[in-house]
Amino acid sequence: MYAVIRTGGKQYRVTPGDILRVETQPNENGRVQFGDVLAVSGGDGQIARPDSDALVTGEVLGEGRGKKVIVFHYKRKKQYKKLQGHRQAFTSVRITEIAFDGQKFTAPELPKKQAKPKKAAAESEATPKAETKAAKPAAKKKAAAPKKSAAKKTTGKKK
Repeated sequence: MYAVIRTGGKQYRVTPGDILRVETQPNENGRVQFGDVLAVSGGDGQIARPDSDALVTGEVLGEGRGKKVIVFHYKRKKQYKKLQGHRQAFTSVRITEIAFDGQKFTAPELPKKQAKPKKAAAESEATPKAETKAAKPAAKKKAAAPKKSAAKKTTGKKK
């Protein structure tokens, strides 16, 4: 099942579980709803145009800004140059549910990430700091070699 939604002046074909970047969206408790659904495809391969009862729900993963785009204005022979940069803001959304005509198609839940134990904390408890300083040999500094100047070749003609 997929749906075609319109948001931010663009149209997106989404299925449950898709992650997409859309224009900045106001969200409520990390959820966003797209009510402007243009088309819905059912499981049997038919495409329908919903009247207004279709709803696509997503989970906000984060917000950010895209890559920099350079805007350069130039007029020849007039000494006019204008340089400007732009980074478009976006909201990253994971589609969790498509509801249409009494049916709901949901994305599978993602497993929660577990925090990894920190290695630095475990190693520092095992070895005291005084022993680690004594165990490391002091680094030797290399003497800087004098720079060699290239000899100039003379191309003189013999008389």
